[in-house]
Amino acid sequence: MSATLRTAPDAEATAGRREQRRRALHDVNREHLLDAAEEVFGERGYADATVKEIAERAEFSVGAVYGLVEGKEDLFLQTLRRRGDDMIADISTLVADDTLGGLEALGRLADLQIGYFRDHPHFGRLWLRQAGPSGWNVAAEALDGLADNVGVAMDLQAQLVRRGQAAGEIRPGDPEVLARIFSAVVQAFQATDPACVGDPAGERLSLSELHDLLEGAFAP
Repeated sequence: MSATLRTAPDAEATAGRREQRRRALHDVNREHLLDAAEEVFGERGYADATVKEIAERAEFSVGAVYGLVEGKEDLFLQTLRRRGDDMIADISTLVADDTLGGLEALGRLADLQIGYFRDHPHFGRLWLRQAGPSGWNVAAEALDGLADNVGVAMDLQAQLVRRGQAAGEIRPGDPEVLARIFSAVVQAFQATDPACVGDPAGERLSLSELHDLLEGAFAP
């Protein structure tokens, strides 16, 4: 009986370590697959990309891909959610810093969003290709999570506008409308930013010029 008591915990510990290794490998493979999917979807768009091409880019078999995701739509949505969740976390951190006020906060927010697309250009191209969830040929119910992220981002931007208005540092007006205008201006810049979309024509508007434009539009 004593031998049994000594062996059981060892067996449980071994099984636990085996499960940890399995999960770690699954997570590594998933990240590698999402990296490949981000590249292919960014280059070809959702409609023209195939699971086979993504599997080849990741150096996986098609069967291995289906062991990690349910299919092309699921892979597409996981690819978007990964970056979307990261960006929302970064925006939330910026908004939580109540020492930033008014135009400075909006400038920092613009820099954050532009910088994120520059750091992840395949994701940037993928997002800009369809200009938001409403342009994707994916089942509407599958986009609920992405739409929630867009809504959260708009709410956070409106929160910055309200704070700036209360301090007399941002023009009056409906904060939600102004937040949408801010987002549209930043997205227009991103759509022609060569660091994100690889535009061979080069830079059309500098970041400092964008800041001047935002200041002119949102100053009281």
